[in-house]
Amino acid sequence: MKITSIEYVILDSLYPFVFIHTDEGITGIGECFRRQPLVTKTVVEELLAPSIVGKDPIDTEARFRDMSSAGQALEIGGAIWIGIAGLDIAMWDLKGKFLDLPIYNLLGGKVREKVPVYASSMTRNLTPLEEANKALSFVDKGYTGYKLHSAVPGQIDHPSDQTIATVTEVRKAVGDNIDILVDVNGAYSVHNAIEIGKQLEQLGVFHFEEPRPHYDLLGLAEVAGALSIPIASGEMIYSLYEYKELMLRGKIDIIQPDIVKTPGFTTLTKISHLAESLGIPITCHNTQPTISTVAHAHFVAATPGAPYSQEYNIESISIRDKYPILSEPLHIQEGFLEVPTGPGLGVDLDMKVVNKLKS
Repeated sequence: MKITSIEYVILDSLYPFVFIHTDEGITGIGECFRRQPLVTKTVVEELLAPSIVGKDPIDTEARFRDMSSAGQALEIGGAIWIGIAGLDIAMWDLKGKFLDLPIYNLLGGKVREKVPVYASSMTRNLTPLEEANKALSFVDKGYTGYKLHSAVPGQIDHPSDQTIATVTEVRKAVGDNIDILVDVNGAYSVHNAIEIGKQLEQLGVFHFEEPRPHYDLLGLAEVAGALSIPIASGEMIYSLYEYKELMLRGKIDIIQPDIVKTPGFTTLTKISHLAESLGIPITCHNTQPTISTVAHAHFVAATPGAPYSQEYNIESISIRDKYPILSEPLHIQEGFLEVPTGPGLGVDLDMKVVNKLKS
């Protein structure tokens, strides 16, 4: 089988997807991280696609090396890895379709039948009581975990931060048996992160995410060493080598790779093996609730080192809620996501909706 062409589309002006077409009539679907989709479009079309067109997509490791070399990814990083991510996902989808196997089988087989997910709130302008009521509404839907995004991103120790007041109200609302996760996007100094973290420990928070920016490895290590609450990080990095440094020097307790950044199944599996060797569990970062969520579901279903609930974006997303691009919606019941069982990713897109949303 050979790749004949690659199509990059942006849906509803924001959400980037790739389609890899082959000479056997099989098409693979992938998704890229959503920020700066026009930059990613240039990367895919001008750098990455020419390096793999005419070659066999089943050889995913070889194609990954082709793309990394063509994009000088280790030197340039960022948008290059994001472009590779979408194409790598699409090639694994192709491989599964060609072999008539779901991706979780290609990854070694299921270790869990369903994937537990937590409700991830992205809203930052709620009062503590409003956030508590929102959390309770999702607990009532069967979720057993809720993540809030607090503090003020881009600021350090901003006086308007209501993290402790918000978590206090959420805990009162949902009770003691619901996991609360707190993400502050690196908005604390080391000393304030430790002080806040001690209070979060008393409130029974499950994990404390990015108390310091991902690049402050020494700061993360200091915070992690001072607290018993698990410190999580990883959504803002890409390569295996960055994850190695985050785990060894940042000394975090939970890593959070995102398949539309890391990039793809090819890198995510390597990260999981490294994490397993160090005894560090994985909770995937996942804010894109269509193909990205499906890809993560296959990975988690086949990965022993991903034992916790995984992130699921509960905010309104146009391509899931207003103009659903999946032919069949994903099934989440009582806080568990059913993993599609068809070949490859196991899902189809509604191409009428896709073509309508193309920009």
